[in-house]
Amino acid sequence: MLKLSFCLHRLPHLSREAFQRYWRETHAPLVLRHAQALGIERYVQLHTGHADLGAALRASRGAPEPYDGVAELWWRDRAAFEVALGTLAAQQAGAELLADERRFIDLARSPLWLGEEHVVIAGESA
Repeated sequence: MLKLSFCLHRLPHLSREAFQRYWRETHAPLVLRHAQALGIERYVQLHTGHADLGAALRASRGAPEPYDGVAELWWRDRAAFEVALGTLAAQQAGAELLADERRFIDLARSPLWLGEEHVVIAGESA
């Protein structure tokens, strides 16, 4: 599986709660609507929470400010990713998603990358 990880910082005028609500209630349905055109196999939103525990962990490591969330998207493989994104429907879907992302994500501060997972501990439920 090819995985895209998108580490999100909210726009400065949004509270974390407003950012996460918009992401979950407005943007997620948009991704769902375009998933087939984009060839997305799985989409997960990881919302930042537990501020007290997170602050202690960051302090123990000298870590920077946390992201407001992480979006994870999967494709079957690189070939599926390239085929899907090469279609007109995917290009139109991508443009619509980007326009929406500009409404709540500080794109200049939100890195994203593609990678392959290497599972170390799968857990019993996996």
